[in-house]
Amino acid sequence: MKKVRFGILTYGKVAHLHAQALQSIPELELVAVWGRNKEKRDHFAATYGIKAFDDISDMIHSAQVDAVLVASPHPQHTQHSLEALEAGAHVLIEKPMALHTADCDRIIETAARLHRKVGVISQRRWYPAVQRIREAIDRGKLGKPMIGQVTMLGWRDESYYRSDPWRGSWGGEGGGVLVNQAPHQLDLLQWFMGPVIEVFAYWDNINHPYIEVEDTALALVRFASGGMANILVSNSQKPGIYAKVHVHGTSGASVGVQTDGGAMFVAGLSKITEPPSNDIWTIPGEEANLVNWKAQDEALFKSIDGTTYFHGLQFKDFADAILDDRPPLVDGMEGRKTASLIEAIYQSGKEHRPISL
Repeated sequence: MKKVRFGILTYGKVAHLHAQALQSIPELELVAVWGRNKEKRDHFAATYGIKAFDDISDMIHSAQVDAVLVASPHPQHTQHSLEALEAGAHVLIEKPMALHTADCDRIIETAARLHRKVGVISQRRWYPAVQRIREAIDRGKLGKPMIGQVTMLGWRDESYYRSDPWRGSWGGEGGGVLVNQAPHQLDLLQWFMGPVIEVFAYWDNINHPYIEVEDTALALVRFASGGMANILVSNSQKPGIYAKVHVHGTSGASVGVQTDGGAMFVAGLSKITEPPSNDIWTIPGEEANLVNWKAQDEALFKSIDGTTYFHGLQFKDFADAILDDRPPLVDGMEGRKTASLIEAIYQSGKEHRPISL
């Protein structure tokens, strides 16, 4: 069996999560890490029994790396992805793909020119509760999805923002709740509802005076299908309540998923506290499924490490896409959609007007 050889760019908290997930999949092999801080990258390499490098191209060629996981701070995603592509690797990028749509386009165009795959981390698509919604939409059980809702009420305290020097600043992080916590739910909304064509938004900092960026954002969205959605994402509710995505169709039926519950998960600092589950399901004849599904999801959650298991499923999909020469489930164009929506929300909030995509 051919194994896809992975390298990781940088060695921060989320990189440890990715390393553990990569090493849990038999079809994959984690072989190298790149970073500028010798002490940190050497410690990371020793922890996982891999080689350390201070040059991306050298890592890819010397360690015979097939694919690179880009886990650097958001403003560096574009540069690091392009360097890895030019050196011959496929790239799987932590969310968000990039801070600007134009940078997403550069990555996508470079990958196409070099015949390489691009993927973007969105492991929540592999949650069983999310897969049920996608299947219901595909089978026409909602009619046409016309109303969407994203509600994320979370919390990040001062110690979180002090845990890394780049957090909470426009230069270091590129934004706040929109670029760091919300991309997962925004990805699901568009996966369910389709392409966005117009956005009107507000965003602000409600109760985090020690950071530069927003901790709360609200938006109204119009889709190419004619559907619409409202978005509320916030890091201002102690200790964190839930994150939910709901879809309502022309048939009158509604479905939903609570992707996160209780205190919000922080990579490297906490565990996922509650299993993801369907919280609304009114498709005629299927209403009673909620009880059985909840039991199934709880049983699965108890049998796995929820912080790494679903990442592992996405890593396997990306590796299979390389070996089978097909697009990964969450490819560059999918990642671009979320980056474009976030960019439009920021622009709308700054300019106080609707933004067309």
